[in-house]
Amino acid sequence: MSGDWAVELHGVSKRYGRGGGAVHALRGIDLTLPRRSFTAVMGPSGSGKSTFLQCAAGLDRPTAGTVRLGGTEITGMKENKLTELRRTRLGFVFQAFNLLPSLTVEQNVVLPMRLAGRRPDRRRATEVLAQVGLADKARRRPGQLSGGQQQRVAIARALVTHPDVVFADEPTGALDTTTAAEILSLLRQAVDGQDATVVMVTHDPSAAAWADRVLFLADGEIVDHLERAPAEQIAARMTALSARPAFEQAAA
Repeated sequence: MSGDWAVELHGVSKRYGRGGGAVHALRGIDLTLPRRSFTAVMGPSGSGKSTFLQCAAGLDRPTAGTVRLGGTEITGMKENKLTELRRTRLGFVFQAFNLLPSLTVEQNVVLPMRLAGRRPDRRRATEVLAQVGLADKARRRPGQLSGGQQQRVAIARALVTHPDVVFADEPTGALDTTTAAEILSLLRQAVDGQDATVVMVTHDPSAAAWADRVLFLADGEIVDHLERAPAEQIAARMTALSARPAFEQAAA
């Protein structure tokens, strides 16, 4: 049943341009991700990782195929309804944090509620800030925090609405190794302890090793996957994948 899956992509393709100059960023992706799972998406540069995330999260529309989030088909959804769904049922964590510098930490966390036209729930904000270890920073502004602390705020903001799915795009790309591990631990805890579902695009095998499953994209297709793999095995698979000729990747 669709309701058993957090994310469903059926025959999802994305093409930019027309005719001989068209770029096929995604080529018929079929994928179902269960609730309460942590999935990492990897691939060589130009493999379609960003396009996959954008189409799966409703930030871009596929050229063909259907996308369901939490059992709701979003493919043909009107833009205002799609915006409402993103604000209430999805969470986002980006490499650049994307916090508003003029707002306090607490105000940044409750921003999805305000944008959705709901009254900010300060009790919930306090709860998620405590979960990410920032209970004492609610009145600070982002500029007063370290990069790692700002990303913790972004995770709290992503979790505040109890979203169906949290989409993370290179969430540790701007962080040092120790801080990155702390952020990944928080995402892991969100899945294991708060029943969240996380889909993370990353280029880092060490980050992907925190996931339940690693999907490998090449030339717009899912060409391989690993379950609960260590960083060394993920890195070796990425090296082998990157070494494949483009025509061989397209035929995979």
